[in-house]
Amino acid sequence: MLPLILIGCVILAIALFVLITYNRLVRMRLACRNSWAQIEVALKLRHDLVPNLVGAVSGYATHERTTFERTAEARSAAVAAVGSGPAARGAVEGALATGIGNLIGVAEAYPELKASENFGALQRELASVEERISITRRVYNDTVETLNTAVAVFPQSVVASAFGFRAREFFTAEAEVHVAPTVELGGGTAR
Repeated sequence: MLPLILIGCVILAIALFVLITYNRLVRMRLACRNSWAQIEVALKLRHDLVPNLVGAVSGYATHERTTFERTAEARSAAVAAVGSGPAARGAVEGALATGIGNLIGVAEAYPELKASENFGALQRELASVEERISITRRVYNDTVETLNTAVAVFPQSVVASAFGFRAREFFTAEAEVHVAPTVELGGGTAR
């Protein structure tokens, strides 16, 4: 009788472990999805600002056509990549960030543009969006790291494998990391 009770306790403990681990993995997966959705919202805000930025700068710097075209192409590629994974999005978003940085660089050469109230408001909004993207990327990557660790370590990896949980991609935008747009706010600059 005692061996049956002991076996029953072991089976119950294993079932309880599987249940708790499964629920924890589901919560982590949902947190990753939510974090990714937040990044997509922030990136859409950036995409929506680019035409206004191009329009504002092009009114003053008509000879910078190549810069405008490259930025517009980068924006189109970023918009087309909506729905793709973090790795694919990182590459196109990095190219867009470089284009935005180039536009801001062009704007620096035109004091009357920099003094424009509309352009100043656009710069502040862009700085806010860039900060939001940075924050959401950090949250997403931290959430992914937590999930990936849980999926990789034993004995949780056994449960994760049995129920189809997989490691997720991190969101990195290499060009964005190295060439973040510099936006002037009054007397200083923000990155």
